[in-house]
Amino acid sequence: MKKYIYIYIIAFAFSSCSTTKGLYSWDKYQKASYNYFKKADEKSIDQIMVQYQKIIKQQKGTRKVTPPGMFADYGYFLIQRGDLKRGKENLKKEILLYPESKIFIDRILKLIEE
Repeated sequence: MKKYIYIYIIAFAFSSCSTTKGLYSWDKYQKASYNYFKKADEKSIDQIMVQYQKIIKQQKGTRKVTPPGMFADYGYFLIQRGDLKRGKENLKKEILLYPESKIFIDRILKLIEE
């Protein structure tokens, strides 16, 4: 009987030590976004845009889909930098992946076109 208890304890210990894979991979987004919100200079904008590109291209999470808001944020930065075409494309990709964002993104697109 004690033998089975020890086996269960060992099995439980090993199973609780495993890490779970998240729905999305964020790479180094947290550090880049912190630098952007702290400084908001050209260098921090460049860093966060590089992180957006990495996250969009190389999604390693279990869903294999870009996290909510990534296409929208990246599109917003592109629009700020004058690349309206690519910015609008990214905003529309956000709607395709996350239809619940349609109302918000449509308002942004409407403001851009005015």
